[in-house]
Amino acid sequence: MNLPQIVSRETWQAAREALLVKEKAHTRAGEALSAERRRMPMVEITKSYQFHGPNGPLTLLDLFDGRRQLVLYHFMFAPEDEEGCSGCSMVLDNMCHPAHLHAKDITRVVVSRAPLAKIEPFKKRMGWSEPWFSSFGSDFNYDFGVTDETGEHHALSVFLRDGDRIFQTYFTSDRGVEHLGATFTYFDITPFGRQEIGEDSPAGWPQGPLYEWWKHHDRYEGIAPKSTCCH
Repeated sequence: MNLPQIVSRETWQAAREALLVKEKAHTRAGEALSAERRRMPMVEITKSYQFHGPNGPLTLLDLFDGRRQLVLYHFMFAPEDEEGCSGCSMVLDNMCHPAHLHAKDITRVVVSRAPLAKIEPFKKRMGWSEPWFSSFGSDFNYDFGVTDETGEHHALSVFLRDGDRIFQTYFTSDRGVEHLGATFTYFDITPFGRQEIGEDSPAGWPQGPLYEWWKHHDRYEGIAPKSTCCH
C-alpha cells in the first residue's frame, strides 16, 4: 500500500486549510441547490391510493399523520421477496430519530410493495421502528416509477399537504438518496473512502466491486476490532 506523503504538522495544516476552501464552496453550492429545491413547482396528487398498515388501511393523506410535510422512502421489497433490499436496509439503519423531524412538521415513512405479512417480521428482525406501509394491490409504486418491468427501485418522494390537497414537491433516486445515509458521510471522511472500484484513491488503497459488499446488518461476519485501547 502506497501511503500519501508524510509531512510536518505545519505542511499538513496548510493542506487542510487549502482543502477547507473547497469544502466551504461545496457547502455553499449545496445550500444553493437546497434553495432551488424549495422553489421547485409542485404537482397535485389527485388519484386515490390505499396502503396497508398494522392498524388497517390508510390513504396517502393518512400517511402525513396530521403533519404538513411527508418524506416517503420507496424501499425495494417485492411481494415475492422474503426480505428487503440490503442497500435500502442500510438507509433505514441510518435514519435519525423522528422527533427532530416532527418538531419541524415532517412525517417520515417507508413504503414497499411487499404485503404487510412480509414487512412486519423483517422489520422486527432488523430492529426498526420506522412507520412502514405496504402498497400491495395499489398502483402507487407503478405511478411513481419505482416498480416497472425491470423490478423494484429505491427512491425518495416528498409531499406537501395543504388542507386535504396533496402535492409532490420532490423526487430523487439512485445516488440521489445517498445523503440520507450517514454511513456514506463517514466513508467519505476516512482515508480509504468507500473502498469501491472506480473511486479516485491513492494507488494500492483497498477497493472492491460497487454495491456487492452491502449486507443486512445482522449478516456481517467476522467484523470486529483487531485491538482496542480498552483490551
